[in-house]
Amino acid sequence: MRKLHNPYANSLDGLLIEDPVAAFFKFCRERENIRMKRENGQPEPWTNDPIFQKGRFLNVFREDDRGSKAIIRFVKYFKGNLPDLLHALFFCRWCNKQETLDIIAPNILSKPIDLGIALASLNDWCNETAYPVEPIYWNNIKYSRYEAAVNLFAEIKDFLAEIVTMANGNVIVATNSINKTFKMSNDFPIFMAIIDIAWFRPDIINPDSPVPTGIGAVAFLDRLQKHLELENHEQTCHKMIELQKTYWPEARRALYPIDIEYLSCECRKYYSYVNGTKLYEGKNIFVPKKIKD
Repeated sequence: MRKLHNPYANSLDGLLIEDPVAAFFKFCRERENIRMKRENGQPEPWTNDPIFQKGRFLNVFREDDRGSKAIIRFVKYFKGNLPDLLHALFFCRWCNKQETLDIIAPNILSKPIDLGIALASLNDWCNETAYPVEPIYWNNIKYSRYEAAVNLFAEIKDFLAEIVTMANGNVIVATNSINKTFKMSNDFPIFMAIIDIAWFRPDIINPDSPVPTGIGAVAFLDRLQKHLELENHEQTCHKMIELQKTYWPEARRALYPIDIEYLSCECRKYYSYVNGTKLYEGKNIFVPKKIKD
């Protein structure tokens, strides 16, 4: 990913975390215990940890989050055809809104006029706050978020499939190759669409592929890297995967590099509350919602 200003770079400054590896897996165990208690119908609170009680955190496994579940439901319709799969995943990440994906029919993606009408009937068809989705370029023509989602991805799905296939399973290579054309200053939406392929076609994108470090994960991954005396975040992610066997052997599945990166962001959030550099306000406040299968 291209260098961006990192508002979280100093969020852990001054905070002593004696063993960030142990802290990482402690976070994972407690967050996963909360999810299981909640899904089993146990009453609140699901933890004695005041930070987990008050702050919002994603689940340990990406596939358990509501947004991910919506994408998986929507996209499984296309998993047998790679260009259509890419079209659907890029649409999902440009939309990035569970409510929209739950309402529209997947096969409407092949009918841009009908898709445009369906999105126009909704209030806020996309999630504007989760992460920025900039205009993109194709053949030197600029496409808005809406234009790309409704029209462009249907037209270039074969190009996307070809570029992804040529990446030989590597998420970073595929993301960078696509962004040479798209020219996004923040290529995070591309990255998310690419890593999602691994859910459906691990033969095309390897779940064990190295991943770029998002700005939210840097501060905690830096702590892990220093503690483990490694050279970079890629080595750090692979070492943490090895250490899962020692620190969290009972986990329901092995972690991948994307999980270590993603969970390092969540750990950074958790320890920012500890450090007083993150406040319980606005969307940071945890408000339980009814769990949807």
